[in-house]
Amino acid sequence: MKPNIETINLIKTFEGLRLEAYLDPVGIVTIGYGYTNDAGFGPGVKLGDKWSKRLAEEMLALGLEKFGQTILPMMTRAPTQSQFGAMLSLVWNIGVGSFSRSTCLKRFNAGDIEGAAEALQWFNKAGGKVLRGLVRRREAEAKLMLSDIDDRPIELVTARPDAEKTASKSTTIQATVATGVAGATGVGTAIGSLDGDAQMVVVIAACIAAIGLVWIFRERLKKLGGGV
Repeated sequence: MKPNIETINLIKTFEGLRLEAYLDPVGIVTIGYGYTNDAGFGPGVKLGDKWSKRLAEEMLALGLEKFGQTILPMMTRAPTQSQFGAMLSLVWNIGVGSFSRSTCLKRFNAGDIEGAAEALQWFNKAGGKVLRGLVRRREAEAKLMLSDIDDRPIELVTARPDAEKTASKSTTIQATVATGVAGATGVGTAIGSLDGDAQMVVVIAACIAAIGLVWIFRERLKKLGGGV
């Protein structure tokens, strides 16, 4: 799932872009937009590694998609794009495991959005110390969660539209199947099993075929009559 631009910009702003591996405030080897070995995807990272900006962008996009697909099933109510983005930014920073056990998620699922935004801000420590950078990031994420910048709802389960025809019910496919069935069991039986549209397709196709056969028969008679 692709997050909205507000989420991406928030993450980029607070993670920053580092194209050479470094140690974060708690000693974790990091590169790109906050990529670490704990991400569980990509090439991995060790001190001395260097990335291109393109690779950093690709790993950010891949990571957000994977984390988004992982955390969305944890939500029992549909979030807006902004609510989802705020929690996705949090997960990018603290990891899926911590988020799955968080009060932020529990409050969100209970419908307490303001309470979720409050609990989100509790993740402001690294190595047991409150870091000003994390305080600012959590405040930005809480603001995004409570905003109506992007209030499009995200569907928890993608439903198949009732109006959408499946391949087995397609008018064209039904007509094709009917043509084959007709040869073995009779045209009447095959056509009778179809819906109105499919029946019309078969009848028209049969009429065209009949006209073609009549034309061929007449041409053959002309040739025979002319001695050709």
